[in-house]
Amino acid sequence: MASRNNNSNSLVVPQSSQALDQLKYEVAQELGIQIPQDGYYGNMATRDTGSIGGAITRRLVQIAEQTLAGQSGSNFR
Repeated sequence: MASRNNNSNSLVVPQSSQALDQLKYEVAQELGIQIPQDGYYGNMATRDTGSIGGAITRRLVQIAEQTLAGQSGSNFR
């Protein structure tokens, strides 16, 4: 049987995978959390993985807000 990806999330823009991975490592480093090198998160505390996910979400929202604010003649009002 072929290896199966257990991640049920699919990216709308598959090319963003590398940038999101880099963001995950940057956020974890800022929070002082070590991400397992083998990719297995089962031994990490839920609090740590939640902190990483929450910080990533805040950062992505901030990027989106800055992008929208920079658009002239935007349809978003």
